[in-house]
Amino acid sequence: MSKSRGRGLQAGVLGTFDTVMMAVAGSAPAYSLAATTAVLVGTVGLASPAALLYCVIPMLGIALAFSYLSRIDVNAGASYSWVGRTLHPFLGFVSGWALVVSATIFMVAGSLPAGSMTLALFDEGLADDTALSTLVGAAWFLVMLGVVLGGARLTVRAQLLMSGVELAVLALFAVLALFHSGNARAFDWSWFGFGHFDGVSGFASGALVAAFYYWGWDVTSNLSEETRNSRRTTGLAGLIGVGIVFLLFEVFTVVVNVVLSTRQIEDNAANVLGALGEEIWPGWGGKLLIVAVMLSTIATLETTLIQVTRSLFAMGRDRTMPAALGRVHRTWNTPWVAITVVGAVALAMFVAANALGSVGDILAAAVSAIGLQIAVYYGLAGLAVVVAYRRMLLKSPAHFVFGGVWPLFGALFMFWIFVESLGELSAAALAIGIGGLAVGLVPMIWYWRQGSDYYRPARLDASRTVATEYVPADRAAAASAAHEGLPTDF
Repeated sequence: MSKSRGRGLQAGVLGTFDTVMMAVAGSAPAYSLAATTAVLVGTVGLASPAALLYCVIPMLGIALAFSYLSRIDVNAGASYSWVGRTLHPFLGFVSGWALVVSATIFMVAGSLPAGSMTLALFDEGLADDTALSTLVGAAWFLVMLGVVLGGARLTVRAQLLMSGVELAVLALFAVLALFHSGNARAFDWSWFGFGHFDGVSGFASGALVAAFYYWGWDVTSNLSEETRNSRRTTGLAGLIGVGIVFLLFEVFTVVVNVVLSTRQIEDNAANVLGALGEEIWPGWGGKLLIVAVMLSTIATLETTLIQVTRSLFAMGRDRTMPAALGRVHRTWNTPWVAITVVGAVALAMFVAANALGSVGDILAAAVSAIGLQIAVYYGLAGLAVVVAYRRMLLKSPAHFVFGGVWPLFGALFMFWIFVESLGELSAAALAIGIGGLAVGLVPMIWYWRQGSDYYRPARLDASRTVATEYVPADRAAAASAAHEGLPTDF
């Protein structure tokens, strides 16, 4: 696979703690709960905790797949590279494109709540104004665009501040909920069972929404070229991140079931956490959780920007997209062309979003569409690890279970919910989800015909990969491409 000889990303910027925080921020616990709970409850009702529980099992399988694959191929494109070198380059491109499209759609789905939450701090009536929410959300998006452009160190510092405050507020309300009285309904263990699902298709639809909750932890793999000891750190951080957000999601989904009525959830579809905060701590509670949601949304805009721009950087470097996307800023060591292009496209989408309806309508369609695209690239990564480790699966029980059976189960689960959900989704969600993937066929065929070396890959095989240490940042030549100093199987 060809590689440009220009400057690379800055190696060794992130440590283990930084990467774990990135994984948690990528899943955006407060934002996911605020923006997606109403969608999940509308899909599966009181079975929301069950949907999240049964989705985390295969999701951990996908996290294990990312962990195992990152040990043998350090690449900012992550699944784009892994799937292309194990299954087929066309599937690898589809995997990378699915991430790019889903992340770009999220720029709208994430920026709107950022704007509405900011307005809600001053006047709750303004929060329902789609045009004004879009304007304020676009302003936050531009701020995060500047932070991501400014380099990995600045990005990490901003992330630690925002996510630290968010997690502290969520922990506070998890404790306060234990002492709340006058609840809408009593806790019931049946919420974790299958009884509340509307058949198999209902379960699949709920799992698709639940997949959106967890999505984002894999930003650690897109940061692998900028992480110390990345072969170990990125995968471990992803697994820890999934575990942390799972606990937060379960606690708050149960609390929502207990404290809020179905009518309250429907009336506060765009910000269920704000309504929850008012119930638990009237006056201050709603404001504090709005702050948490706002910070969470802004923080996950940052991690999503990292994912899409690092993926486009890898594509530009491999000449499967315009080569300019692979350029890195001389001072900040960031893919500035990719960042600029994503910013321009997202801002155009902000304008178009105003024609789609209310904040709640936009979120509902976007969440389902993104869920389809997540299922595609997560599922392909789950298959890729089985192929990459096929000669090693029987050499130890750990390889067999964690590098084979569990990721394969995760992959099959992702493909299953993709197929099962097609008949349940709205026309808008299908158009965004499937149409977004179909658009990727154009650049894929174009650059394949141009003869990109990506389409003639060196196959990824764990049994032939020599494990060596990651090149420390202080030992990498200042003008070298960081990824070239990494031991890969090219």
